[in-house]
Order: sequence, then C-alpha cells, then structure tokens
Amino acid sequence: MSNPEGADPAGEPGSPGRPARDAATPAPAPAPSPTRAVELRHLRAFLAVADEGNVTRAAAHLGLTQPAVSRTLAALERHVGIRLVDRSTHHLALTPEGVAFRDKAAAAVAAFDEALDSGRLRHWPLRLGHAWSAFGPYTTPLLRGWQERYPATPLELLRIDDRTAGLTRGEVDAALLRGPVEAPGLVTEVLFTEARVAAVTADGRLASRTSLRLADLADGPVVLNTVSGTTTPALWPPEARPAATLTVANTDDWLTAIAAGRGSGVSAASTAAMHPHPGVAYVPLDDAPGIPVLLARRDGPGHPALPKLAALAREIVARHSVHQAPARRPHQA
Repeated sequence: MSNPEGADPAGEPGSPGRPARDAATPAPAPAPSPTRAVELRHLRAFLAVADEGNVTRAAAHLGLTQPAVSRTLAALERHVGIRLVDRSTHHLALTPEGVAFRDKAAAAVAAFDEALDSGRLRHWPLRLGHAWSAFGPYTTPLLRGWQERYPATPLELLRIDDRTAGLTRGEVDAALLRGPVEAPGLVTEVLFTEARVAAVTADGRLASRTSLRLADLADGPVVLNTVSGTTTPALWPPEARPAATLTVANTDDWLTAIAAGRGSGVSAASTAAMHPHPGVAYVPLDDAPGIPVLLARRDGPGHPALPKLAALAREIVARHSVHQAPARRPHQA
C-alpha cells in the first residue's frame, strides 16, 4: 500500500509490533542506512521540529500528520547514524549533534529555495536571542535600522533565560550576551563595554546614595541570577565576599527579590533603563569592572544575514556611543 504522505514506513517507539523501551534507558544512536538517501522533506521535517520543539506543532506547520513527521525524523537519524533530537521530555530538545546539524540543514534548504526563487531567502527570519537587556541603549536603533535596511528579512528578538540565550541549543541564530562565555563552538565579538550598577531596595538605606562600592553590598544578602546572570561572588575580593547570597533563575525573579528587601544585586547599566521597577533603585558602582556586551554565533554555517547583523551592530555602536570601550574583532570562545 502506498503512503500518501511520502514518509518512510518506520514505526513509532512503543507502537504495536515493536517492544516498548524503558524510558530510563537512553536510546542508542541509530545505525546509518546505506540504502536511503536524505531528501529535502527529511531536512524540512527536522528543521520544523527544531524550531517548534514539538512534533505536533511541527506537523501542523508542515501540513502533515504527527506520525508522518516522527517517521521522517527517525528515517533521517537512521541515515546519518546519529541521534539528532532528545525525546526524553515532552518538550523536544536538540542533541549537541543536532544543534550542529541544524545549521547545515538550514543552509542546505535555504540554498535549494534560493535556487528556485531567490526572493524566498530574504524572508528567512533571523532569530536574535538575549537573556536580559538585549542591546542595551542600542536596542531600538538596531531594530529600527534593520527594518529600514532589510525589511524583507524579519529580525526576531527573543528573550531566553539561558547563559547563551538559546544559542548553544540551536534556538536562535545569534545572541547578545554579557560577560565571558565559556561555551565551546561559539564565535564572539565584543561590541561595547557597560558599566555595572548596584540594584537596591527602593526604600532601603542604600537607595539615597549617589554611588556605592562593592563592600557596601557585602554586609547583606546579594541576589544572584545563576541561570542567565553574570554576577558571582568572585566579583568581590576573596577577603570581602558577600555574607550571604540568594539565588534566582531569571531577571524577573531577581527584581522581585530585591524589591521585597531580600537582598541587593549587581547588573549592567542598561538594566536600569531596560528593566525599571518601582521597588528597585539603581545606583552607580565605583569599583566594579565593566562588563563586555558580545554578539555571538555558532562556529559554522549559519543564517546568511549574520554578517549584515554584525556590521549594523558595529555601525550603531560607533554612531551612538561616546565613551564606550572600542570593539574587538571576533575570536573563538
């Protein structure tokens, strides 16, 4: 019987006729298939799953059924001989190999589409991640400048609470990050350096000060965003570390804890403008080192508009900044 959806006839895990696998046992990498060639539909199905993080939504996007997309994805993994998608949770995530494969698959599909219709490539959205504060004071000029110059290529600014703003997981094409990034396989460029500020309770004893020092914060608890933030106890000298710390997982919880009087915090200066809060006062820090703002991408094939994004970001910083640190050329992280 023919398959009207053109998917490979491979069964679903746990389907009739196939023994169920213990969920606690990791799935082995599929053996490469020497007989079936990878087709464009395999790559499109994989990219849809990677973008949506869910087979059902990917199927709706492609106009296929969920089983058809699952079978097509499984067939692709059998052919390449590696596990591309981690299916251990309801929200599917790419494996490290899947993240690397995604860039190659996206480039291949884009090249095919461009060959048939060069106008289609310009509509491929460019996803720019950030964990907080985006591009600081240059966020609006960047978005407006991009819209004016490249209106056919959507620039999607996505906040993702992750140290690399979803870049290493393949959720974005590039990311605006702050502070040193230790993740391997990334190319980073320092665009400018921001001063640090203290964030204190608006009606607390430190809020009326014109400036503060790190030692002023060390007597009480310091609130640390350990998921996407850059401040750690190592910012203080070893002999003057904070007496206590409170950990949170994102910027919103960080602000809420400080407003509630549970501690103070340290952040980049743009946080004051991008994340104002009636219960939080931002005060300059005299002795804290600046924090670099990076544009990061994965090392390898990526969105064809990435060079334009980097060039526009540099241009905007040069045009609008007055006393910022000079940008450095890209280096390998």
